[in-house]
Amino acid sequence: MTSNTTPDADTVWDADVAAIVARMTAAGAAASWQRGVEKTREMLESIVRPPGPDMAAVVDATADGPHGPIPVRVYRPHHAPADDAPAVVWYHGGGMIMGSLHSFDRLARDMADATGAVLINVDYRLAPEHRYPAGNDDAYAALVWAHRVAGELGVDPRRIGVGGDSAGGGLAASTALRSRNTNGPSIAQQILFYPGLARREDTPSMREFGDSVFLTAADIDWMKNMYLGDDPARDDEYGTPAIAATLTGLPPAIIAVGHADPLRDGVEAYGDRMRDAGVQVAQLRYPGVGHGFAMQTASVARARLAVAEVGALAAARFAHPLS
Repeated sequence: MTSNTTPDADTVWDADVAAIVARMTAAGAAASWQRGVEKTREMLESIVRPPGPDMAAVVDATADGPHGPIPVRVYRPHHAPADDAPAVVWYHGGGMIMGSLHSFDRLARDMADATGAVLINVDYRLAPEHRYPAGNDDAYAALVWAHRVAGELGVDPRRIGVGGDSAGGGLAASTALRSRNTNGPSIAQQILFYPGLARREDTPSMREFGDSVFLTAADIDWMKNMYLGDDPARDDEYGTPAIAATLTGLPPAIIAVGHADPLRDGVEAYGDRMRDAGVQVAQLRYPGVGHGFAMQTASVARARLAVAEVGALAAARFAHPLS
């Protein structure tokens, strides 16, 4: 169940976010499930974002995948060392049905600049053309590839993390689980912005913010069903990391989520479970913003603050690695 009222902008949103909400409401913006896949993709790709931070180099490459080549884009910030730099294998958001290296270029640049790490942005396959486990397989393969070519990339294989936003955060969490379970490549840390970890859950945040202009409860059902299928009984811990039996032995994690995100409670519950399992976890909740705020650094002050804070914490962890 979701509420039938939009959260009060005067009490929920920062002023700059409220202005975005007002514009979207006045324009009668439809939810993603109402627009359909193609129009939702077109809408995302058509958004014009100011260019992000300048990089020392941006190079397109191809990672080896079990089902064919995987396009990746490698960002090297100016303050990253030429050799033995830390790196983040990054997975963009988009509900597993949309998003590209183009539409998430700004966030990739922001995160590379904030962390001081080489960022490998992964163009994994999308549903409904490619259903589970296609995107998850690509995500894990990109991590394996990053370790294999670390020397060519000027990257320290002991300091490769995974990260992502929304659906991409879910892929990062899944990749960490898979690498742990299969004794795969080491992962220095997880950087998770409002990760998509489960199907829709009946939580207070979902009931309060499930009609948000940024993400609705119906959107979550629609996108999850397109990627995972419509039978939750078939789910596993890679497609829905929240159902993992144990979180012991996972890499340290940074979790950032907005107060007005319908996913908030489920995301924070996953962080609590990791902490209780002995994983070092930093959980950051940002008031005044909702789902997808890391994409809004060009127009939202708290988004800029969040990216800077998360990036600084990730940089500190890279600078002081644990065995």
